[in-house]
Amino acid sequence: MKGWFSWVLLAVLIASPIRAGEQPSDDDATIEPPTAAEIEDSIRRGVRFLLDRQNSNGSWGTIGGRRPFEVYAPIPGAHHAFRAAVTSMCVSALIETGGEDAEVQAAIDRAEAWMIRELPGLRRATPDVFYNTWGHAYAITALVKLLDRHPDDSLRQQRIREAIWQQIELLERFEVIDGGWAYYDFVARTRRPSGSTICFVTATVLIALDDARQVGIPIPERLVQRAIDSIERQRKPDFSYLYGEYLKDRPMREINRPAGSLGRSQVCNLALRLWGDQRVTDEVMKVWLDRLFARNGWLCIGRKRPIPHEAWFEIAGYFFYYGHYYAAGCIELLPEEDRGKYQDQMAILMIGLQEQNGSWWDFPLYDYHQQYGTAFALMTLHRCRKTP
Repeated sequence: MKGWFSWVLLAVLIASPIRAGEQPSDDDATIEPPTAAEIEDSIRRGVRFLLDRQNSNGSWGTIGGRRPFEVYAPIPGAHHAFRAAVTSMCVSALIETGGEDAEVQAAIDRAEAWMIRELPGLRRATPDVFYNTWGHAYAITALVKLLDRHPDDSLRQQRIREAIWQQIELLERFEVIDGGWAYYDFVARTRRPSGSTICFVTATVLIALDDARQVGIPIPERLVQRAIDSIERQRKPDFSYLYGEYLKDRPMREINRPAGSLGRSQVCNLALRLWGDQRVTDEVMKVWLDRLFARNGWLCIGRKRPIPHEAWFEIAGYFFYYGHYYAAGCIELLPEEDRGKYQDQMAILMIGLQEQNGSWWDFPLYDYHQQYGTAFALMTLHRCRKTP
């Protein structure tokens, strides 16, 4: 009976609300931060995993999967999208964390060649499935990072910039009718998707578009404003976000409550802040970072579960490393004096969850999950490195 009561008490404590200005109950002074050497060793092992798992054609990820239940992914288009997104993420992770090692640079070169060759053909799989949205978004971020590698190679620079602009044009083509982006259209299956805009997909795209904006790529103002408007329509007063606009009449459904929003609030807050929303203050971001660590159990319960949204608060496993990566982006925007404790908590979490083979993963997805999980975790740890 005592054991049962302890678990109930723990669940109540985890679910208790945190208001603006409050800190989680954990005593930050008891946290022993990882050393710089421990962070670097974890990163080194993750980079090694990605190098060993790169496909011979330069990409990452395959359709391989042996479990009886897999995510709906019509062939071949859905897997083109998965591979484009995962490859782009691995490129970004290696550029950020791989250093100048010759093997790393060769792997990035092979991946760059694959991206330039394959990205122009990335399209929706079927009228109801367009995972290509993810591929376009993460490709833009990776291509922006590739620009820094050979700044004096004018032909290469031109080729990469053309690829970035092409991905933006494709995002315009697959914008949802009401603004923003999604990855399913189970409504009318129209040429321009008629389904519901999804806040976190839209936020992911907006962050990628901000990356492109930073290197001088012109971004259509109307495209951005419609996307921002769609996220704001899904934002609740406490800065939790609806899963998608189709749930606007069910704001207190479990998935739309703060615990269900743990993997979404970070990316939505970050996207809106980057595009000038002054309501997303430092205080708002700190409250949601506090929530993330104090209530991390909700996301952990969903981690590695094989069926999407089967965990409490309808959390899907694939929100785990995704949510922490964008939380690390929020940490970057805080004043330097406020970052340390969040970097320490994030680094402890990431290092503790690394697999024996050097990878990280949170949801079994054909043969893409270890690659994308590792890329997210590496880029998260990169943002935990402290300036000497």
